[in-house]
Amino acid sequence: MLELIDQIEVPGALKGACVAIGNFDGLHLGHQALAETAIEIAAKAASPSGLVTFEPHPKSVFQPEQPVFRLTPPRLKAALARSFGVDFCAAIPFNRELASVEAEDFVERYLVRALGISHIVSGYDFHFGKGRRGSPALLQDLGGQFGFGVTIVDQVTREDGTSPFSSSSVRAALHAGNIEQANAQLGYRWTVIGEVIKGDQRGHTIGFPTANIMLDPGMEPCHGIYAVRVRDVSGDRQKVLMGAAYFGWRPTFDTDRVFLEVFLLDFDGDLYGHELAVEFVDMIRPDRKFDDLDALVAQMKRDCDDIRKLLHEDAATDAELPLQAAQMSGRLYQELEPFTLR
Repeated sequence: MLELIDQIEVPGALKGACVAIGNFDGLHLGHQALAETAIEIAAKAASPSGLVTFEPHPKSVFQPEQPVFRLTPPRLKAALARSFGVDFCAAIPFNRELASVEAEDFVERYLVRALGISHIVSGYDFHFGKGRRGSPALLQDLGGQFGFGVTIVDQVTREDGTSPFSSSSVRAALHAGNIEQANAQLGYRWTVIGEVIKGDQRGHTIGFPTANIMLDPGMEPCHGIYAVRVRDVSGDRQKVLMGAAYFGWRPTFDTDRVFLEVFLLDFDGDLYGHELAVEFVDMIRPDRKFDDLDALVAQMKRDCDDIRKLLHEDAATDAELPLQAAQMSGRLYQELEPFTLR
């Protein structure tokens, strides 16, 4: 991820790029259509291609008391973009000062002076500048004024022409526990990346030790049991581990903390302090309270049997989409880099 602020310009080799611009939370199939258009235009012009986004999410700035369910934190978004094929990903720091910049000044300051773009691709509903006054039509006018090309991509829908791809619909699917639908819109498996922290060790006492990951505020899929594929980002990023993941309040134990707890099948080792990438393959069942520990353990064993079977079948499927292939091959995780927004 390339940080982009007024005082920093992109390296000369990236000047004259064709870029796609937007928030791109999730980088779902609709977003990928914009990125693909930018890559194609750049290839014809023998210029670099890029993705220009904003961090943090605007809602985090204007409504800080309401956590945002981010589908893709910045470093994962950048890794997805690079895996998809763009040459660079630039993050414009979003704050109240940026929100007060007039649309024309935004284009001149960031797109013309800092980035030096040759062409820009935006969605049909992209708005920018103070009061969101900037529109695709204004962007086209400014392109003529400053000498860069503009391509506006219409709404991208599923093959049947209905249900446009959107970050909101992906979040709704995750809230409902419909992982298959969420992943179908994303074009890859929804993934959480986080550090393994010490829990209360309760899993050890019942024979299911878990790697506990604290999720970002607002990140809340449906409470329940999931089949997951896991990679150790701090270690061997190519090795895939199978896991049973739980997200919820642990009603059987009456706790007040929410973690993502991952029981790794056929694994024995210490992962404290390691960063894991957890890919959600499917939801097995919703959360429920059990009468006693014996009933809980018996159900967990059945869950693990179901998950093992499902993940073996999943491993035999072929990747049909670019980011599916990048994820399954492990190439996506080789692109992960630290990200700090000054």
